[in-house]
Order: sequence, then structure tokens, then C-alpha cells
Amino acid sequence: MHGLVRAELSNIIQGVTKGYEKALEITGVGYKAQLQGREMSFNVGYINPVTYTVPAGIDVKVDKQTLISIKGVDKRLVGQVAANIRSIKPPDVYKQKGIRYAGEVLRKKAGKTGK
Repeated sequence: MHGLVRAELSNIIQGVTKGYEKALEITGVGYKAQLQGREMSFNVGYINPVTYTVPAGIDVKVDKQTLISIKGVDKRLVGQVAANIRSIKPPDVYKQKGIRYAGEVLRKKAGKTGK
């Protein structure tokens, strides 16, 4: 087997035997996440909380309201759910606030300099 088929079969076998996991962390004063059944609620600086429905086949766990663990069998679905959650409030390069992947390093940009 070659290429895509081999990679897909390898991902399916690894997903069934070990599973896939992505971790996200929320940074910022007052930023937090809550899980109620299949609904996630995010308070990330907007006026109203942002809700996200977790798809079937994905297990989500929220620790200390700032750490999110996403587990599942399908590698693509786990990655897509993590990307969707991250897109709710992407990390800000100036203030270092937002939702980011665990271990993601952001280079802090300098703001405007005063005269």
C-alpha cells in the first residue's frame, strides 16, 4: 500500500488502539470554559458567552476552567474540534490572551512606541 491509503489505515488503527488527544489552554483574566453535557460555554471577553456543541465521537474534559482536553478515535475530527474551539478566540500576539494549543509558543509583538 502506498500514500494516502496507507496513512489513513495507520491513523484508523492508531485511533482505535490508542486514540488521539489535543489539549488547549485558555489564558486571560476572567477567561474560562464550562462544560454542560455536550454544550461548551466560553467566557472569553465577549458580551455574551459563546457556546459550542461537541460532536458525537469526541470526549471533552475541562480542568480548572482553563484547560481543555479533547479525545477521540478520529484524528481529523479531534483536530477539527480543537481548531474550531481555538477559532472562538485565537491568541492575541500583543497581549498573549486567548485560546491556544497546549505548548504553543507565541512570539510577543511590540506595541506602538510613544514619541
